[in-house]
Amino acid sequence: VQLQASGGGLVQAGGSLRLSCAASGRTGSGGAMGWFRQAPGKAREFVAAIKWSGGATYYADSMKGRITISRNNAKNALYSQMNDLKPEDTAVYCCASSNTVITSAIRQSQSYAVWGQGTQVTVSS
Repeated sequence: VQLQASGGGLVQAGGSLRLSCAASGRTGSGGAMGWFRQAPGKAREFVAAIKWSGGATYYADSMKGRITISRNNAKNALYSQMNDLKPEDTAVYCCASSNTVITSAIRQSQSYAVWGQGTQVTVSS
């Protein structure tokens, strides 16, 4: 599986962005896909994840209420609608895929074997 993220950009605080991640190749039905972000000088952190089967979603507390993750199984695509963006959301956002995932570990980057290149999100104040 290869992942290609897109949709980042420069927005003002309070604005919205929709990130997309296209997956080529077959993803495991028992797996999940997620978004992680990394700001300069900071560790990579979990943003959101969704299971391929059943569509259960998981969000970081910092983004809850401002982000909706979704997927299109037929297109092998992942989306992230982010609203009310804040300057502290500025980071490189990466999508990641796991063929099998344990629910308790879905927020951990180690659960994901395949990573796409990042897309830059910059939120100005």
